Amino acid sequence: LLAHAFPGARVDAADVSAAALEVAARNVRDYGLQERVRLVRSDLFEALQGNRYDVIVSNPPYVDQASMEVLPPEYLHEPREALAGGVDGLDFVRRILAQARSFLAPDGVLVVEIGHHRHALEAAFPHLPFVWPEVSGGTGHVFLLHRDDLP
Repeated sequence: LLAHAFPGARVDAADVSAAALEVAARNVRDYGLQERVRLVRSDLFEALQGNRYDVIVSNPPYVDQASMEVLPPEYLHEPREALAGGVDGLDFVRRILAQARSFLAPDGVLVVEIGHHRHALEAAFPHLPFVWPEVSGGTGHVFLLHRDDLP
């Protein structure tokens, strides 16, 4: 989607799931983006060592444990690994925040979707100057941080 929306961008699209990458490969072919999108099987940044990005966009698993136990049936079609974000929904976000700085260019930006966990995130990281852009779902579901603000 980002490569389609930004015609000048080169994109590394990473996912830990081989099945998700198969679907992504079909989408890349369908939209004719093979020259600009590289699909990488990776547990977050693991297979991306040595790369630097102007922008990192992530939609990690962020459903908290209590919500996982009462998911509506339509959500159960998704693999558990695509949804479950730990007790408070922030397990993957913590890992991203700990590692992203090393993968961002000097003026780079991190953008992460976190669902309804804004208050938990701000409580866990009170020193970080999160920016909360307006998105289709409202405010407080996606944060933005500049590289220099990351740990």
